[in-house]
Formats: sequence, C-alpha cells, structure tokens
Amino acid sequence: MQERKRLEEQIAHDRKIAGQTSDLDTLFELAREGENVNGDLEREIHGLKTDLEGLETQMLLSGDNDARNAIVTIHPGAGGTESQDWAEMLLRLYLRWAERHGFETVVTDRLEGEGAGIKSVTFEVNGENAYGLLQSEVGVHRLVRISPFDANARRHTSFASVFVYPQIEDEIKIDIRPEDLRVDTFRASGAGGQHVNRTDSAIRMTHLPTGIVVQCQNERSQHKNRASAMKQLRAKLYEYEMDKKRAEDRKLEDSKLDINFGSQIRSYVLAPYRLIKDHRTKLAIGDVDRVLDGDLDELIHAYLVFRKTGKTASDKDEPLE
Repeated sequence: MQERKRLEEQIAHDRKIAGQTSDLDTLFELAREGENVNGDLEREIHGLKTDLEGLETQMLLSGDNDARNAIVTIHPGAGGTESQDWAEMLLRLYLRWAERHGFETVVTDRLEGEGAGIKSVTFEVNGENAYGLLQSEVGVHRLVRISPFDANARRHTSFASVFVYPQIEDEIKIDIRPEDLRVDTFRASGAGGQHVNRTDSAIRMTHLPTGIVVQCQNERSQHKNRASAMKQLRAKLYEYEMDKKRAEDRKLEDSKLDINFGSQIRSYVLAPYRLIKDHRTKLAIGDVDRVLDGDLDELIHAYLVFRKTGKTASDKDEPLE
C-alpha cells in the first residue's frame, strides 16, 4: 500500500507538471498575439520551477536510509538564555516544516531552559524521506540578532547544533534462502549410542553470503539436527545484522563528534541586515521570516544538489546528469 501511494503521488505530480507546461504554451501563444499576460506567465513559470525542484529533490534521495523516518536532536551552544531561545526557534522551524509536508512529529524528550528556550530537545519526524531531507540540517546553526534579553539592545551571536538519525526498525528480518545454504552431513563422534555414531545424522550448515558455519550432532535424527542447526544459524545471522547496525550507529556518532561551534553550516542574520546564508551551498535568501516559518525546501534542494554534484548556488545553472 505504501508503494502504491508513492506511485500514485508520482503520477499526480507528473500530470500536474504536464498541465503546467500546457498552460505555459497557451500563455506564450496569447503573448505572441499581443495579449498582456506577463503577470500570468511569471506566476506559472515560478510554480513550474518550484514543482520541478521538488521532483529533482525526490530524484536526489537515493541513500540507503533516505526514505526512513528521522530522529532529530537540538542542543544550544554556550550563551545561556540567548542560545537556548535560538534552539527553541529552530525547533519551531522544523516542526513548521514538517507540518507543511504532512509529516507527523512527536517530541520525545524536552528539557526547558532557565527563563526561556530549551536546553535540549529530541523529536521524531515520521514520513517518507524525512531522514533524507533533514540530512541537510546536520551541523551548527549560527544566529546574529539584537538580543531581546539584553537591556542595552546589543547584537549577539548564538549557536545551536542539530543532528539527525535515521529511525531503524527494532525487528530485523532474517530471510535465509535455500540457495544461500550449503548443507553437509557427517557421522557424529563421541558418546551418544550406536545409532548416533553409525549414521550420517550430524549436520553442518554454511551460509555462503556471510561465511557463517554452524553444526549440530547431538540428536539421533538428522531432521532434528537440521532444525537445531537452523536455529543456531538464525541466531548468528541476527547477531551479524545487529553488528552491522551497531557499526552504522558508530559511524553516525563519529560524524556527530565532528560538529563543533566553529564550523557552522548556516548563518541566520537578523541585524544589521537580514539574510540567511548556507556556507556549504553558498545559497543566500533574503526572506528570513519565510525560512524561520518553516520554508526550508530551497535550502534542502540546494544541499542535495551540492551533495550529488558538488555544484553550489553560485555555479552556472546546468541540468543534472
């Protein structure tokens, strides 16, 4: 059902873009006939550009965990109330962004600040591609503004760090295909009675993709030994998959350690001028209020393009290959 929903959304998106291009053709035809349709053309072109960027964003989400739900943590930097208030502003930004996209959010842990803001927060964002989209936010976010907490109305710089984890399902499915197994029988050794020692009742199983080997020879029946060996194999494959998951978690934690308050990824300047600039993609946006109200799509799209191609917003606009 999830796959069907995804495909239906893709078809609807495709039909919408087809309709937009048809409308543009009509408007251009009217313009050639002398009609004043400049305002309509501008609106239609802007709408088509936005939808095409959304389609391109979906195309750029190809990582192993991109489609998963996300777990987001926000921590303020040094600076007390000012940084704690900035962390709460970021929380509102992400909750508003998730609401715009129809994602479900659940705040699982929140520690209130002293006087204002938050000392830390963890929340889930549940929806298709939530993790892939929010990877653009991992790092340190810098705010420059006239502090509402400073009686002398001085300009302050605050920092907050954001980290995003993919939500990994607890249940690991162990699917053992017959073609991935090599089963050998052999005669059991040691004590066990005449039947055990005189028949090829012992079982050795080798899981070819992982090289894991298990064997069982304590039962009189080959069938029982086979069932016991299969249980052992499932347990070892489960532990193998858990080791891979733990390795992924360690990799995420290592990347988290690289985040420090001297390596901000984005600056939000509210005074003396108003500008948001992403230091990785070089994208600058003057409409600060729109972004702080949850409109992150332009910043996310620019980051995904940068991650895929190395192109920044200052590079010449060229189609993706």
